[in-house]
Amino acid sequence: MSNTLDVTDTTWDSAVLQSTTPVLVDFWATWCMPCKAMGPYVDKIADEFKGKLKVVKLNTEDNPEIASRYGITAIPTFLVLKNGAVVKQLVGAVRKYDDLKGMVEPHL
Repeated sequence: MSNTLDVTDTTWDSAVLQSTTPVLVDFWATWCMPCKAMGPYVDKIADEFKGKLKVVKLNTEDNPEIASRYGITAIPTFLVLKNGAVVKQLVGAVRKYDDLKGMVEPHL
């Protein structure tokens, strides 16, 4: 079982912006093959950093308000938020787990 949390336009503020720990957000959609390919990496990040990092997934098709607010025009897109502010952004799939891990670690 994954330690990721699905968030929506209505749960965004409480789950992400008010989080006391850094948050990795995975913007994705069900039809996006690169998003599906990144799924195991996202799950592994959630497991490895449990308690230090909150990992959430936002389906851009079902929740366009938040995707629009953050200017998400391509998926997958990953944001790291700390204290409600974006501190890192990555657009597109990565080839290695360590690339995604390297994006997150400096912000823990």
